[in-house]
Amino acid sequence: MTRTPSAMVDLGTQMPSFSLLDAYGIPFELPKQNKGTLIVFMCNHCPYVVHVAELLEELHSVCKEKQINMVGINSNDIQSYPEDSPKKMIEMAAKYNWTFPYLFDGVDQSVAKAFHATCTPDVFLLDNQSKLYYRGQFDDSRPSSGVSDGRDVIAAIDALVEGAPPPPDQKASVGCNIKWKSEI
Repeated sequence: MTRTPSAMVDLGTQMPSFSLLDAYGIPFELPKQNKGTLIVFMCNHCPYVVHVAELLEELHSVCKEKQINMVGINSNDIQSYPEDSPKKMIEMAAKYNWTFPYLFDGVDQSVAKAFHATCTPDVFLLDNQSKLYYRGQFDDSRPSSGVSDGRDVIAAIDALVEGAPPPPDQKASVGCNIKWKSEI
């Protein structure tokens, strides 16, 4: 398992808007009315994502309570990694009872590129103006150690909702690298 850190894009960066299809092929655009948006670049097969899989729906509940949008985005190349196909995304969401939108970016991987996402999971918390407020890890746990409780990202969500400045000590997420399509 390759450990790839997140790129740690500069806080305050204006992040791009996007429109993607969900795993069922239905177009999805982020609603604008909430206090912010949590975006998790993820996939089905990465052990780092599987490590936080049960936490993700709990995190979605926190987001709903705090009026934060939440989406998962799978940007992996499904030709090389068929276990990340939209059909398998639907199965994974059902297995873990995910109710947040799970979107597919694997056609051209443009959203992952625009966000400078590098790994799965790669977390981006945006304020209500789509400026980057938090990026990094869920918490200090890893697949080989501890149970994920999401304390770092939950603390960032709480700080955002309270109007506080971004948490000063943000640590890079670590996970499998996004499976990029070969440039031929």
